[in-house]
Amino acid sequence: QVRLEESGGGLVQAGESLRLSCEASGSIFSNNALGWYRQAPGKERELVATATDGGWKNYGDSVADRFTISRVSAYTVYLQMNNLQPEDTAVYYCNFRSLATPVDYWGPGTQVTVSS
Repeated sequence: QVRLEESGGGLVQAGESLRLSCEASGSIFSNNALGWYRQAPGKERELVATATDGGWKNYGDSVADRFTISRVSAYTVYLQMNNLQPEDTAVYYCNFRSLATPVDYWGPGTQVTVSS
């Protein structure tokens, strides 16, 4: 079992920045990915960014030039979000995925709201 705790969401104006944090605990086996997805009202959940324990990173197309994911340990990942836009408004969910199984674990989510 893996537990995920997010922090860092909030309300900002367009063009500003936020940093999200996710701390994992529990049975963290190797060959995994830790990262972020988001879901806006009325839309499907979409990939923001993930980082594997092997160092590979993957970004969603709409954020690749503005967001940076940093996995600083097996348990901790940050998402630096720059030049936020109203379309980035969503609930951001931390995700842990065991790549061997695969099994997904989700955090409760943190709200990011960007005003124009």
